[in-house]
Amino acid sequence: MATIGDVARHAGVAASTVSYVLSGKRSISPETRQRVQASVDALGYRPNASARALASHRSNVLALVIPLRAGMHVPVMMQFATAVVTSARRYDHDVLLLTADEGATGLERVQQSALVDAVVVMDIELHDERVPLLRALDLPSILIGFPLDAEGLTCIDLDFVRAAELCVDHLAGLGHQRIGLLGTPSAVYERQTGFAHRTREGFRAAVARHGIHGLETPCEPAHEAVMATVEQLLREEPELTGLVVQNEPIIGPLLDVLRSLGRRVPEDMSVLAICADDVAEGQRPRLSSVAIPAEEIGQQAVELLISKLDGLAPPAGTLVPAVLTARASSGPAPQLDRSTTA
Repeated sequence: MATIGDVARHAGVAASTVSYVLSGKRSISPETRQRVQASVDALGYRPNASARALASHRSNVLALVIPLRAGMHVPVMMQFATAVVTSARRYDHDVLLLTADEGATGLERVQQSALVDAVVVMDIELHDERVPLLRALDLPSILIGFPLDAEGLTCIDLDFVRAAELCVDHLAGLGHQRIGLLGTPSAVYERQTGFAHRTREGFRAAVARHGIHGLETPCEPAHEAVMATVEQLLREEPELTGLVVQNEPIIGPLLDVLRSLGRRVPEDMSVLAICADDVAEGQRPRLSSVAIPAEEIGQQAVELLISKLDGLAPPAGTLVPAVLTARASSGPAPQLDRSTTA
């Protein structure tokens, strides 16, 4: 791989002259500039990230605020993080990880230290305390998630309202009249995390539109908690025939619990999930699902952020369309009265 010294020798100039040509920090004669550029092209020289950062007055580092805290499913968060890191490298940027528990203080710290050029913030709450600071900071940002008031911000996320509506529409179309939403752990709702509340909003709107009965409950990931939650749902609604799940860690335990209670999937209980495709495909039976496109969202988030760094004005809000894939876990509503099986 060619170095700046190789370019200097090839062009017959000092290494500092090559640096000045590449950075534009000093006026260089057109003849010398052309000679240096010809050597750069001939040798295939590519300035390293540090040199480009100095020339552009950037650090070539993005900060990523990830939610490693109660109620969040770490594998899903890591899918988003991996997508951001991989996409950032395509633009010759590295990624500095911050945890959400640092709150606004962490954002202030990275701006004051000039460690990063911009920031990607995950786990957005409806009334997120970081939002006023993000509007005020002289630091480009993008949010993976939407606060209640997104004015002045750049946000991207899956359309969770539509995701829930698609699940209810699918079950209603199969004749189900009584369905439940098994949601995230209680802590996620208590923090008013945006994606959980928007899913619930879509669920409520869709069951009302179809004139069917819907129940909602949070669910903790432990097997015992899943058992207790499902038993409670069936006591409250013995004729429940469909479940929408927004809680990836409980999917395996839920299918086990339904089997132990004598509820066949999908003959007695249809199950749909909002989860990663590989999780849905890995269950028995394979789950009908709305995919969480972590890779697509992470990639688009970085692209939007880079465009802001380049002085462009990206759209304020980007909702990635929800897509439902029907698989083996959803079927026609059973016709038998199962009120005695709960």
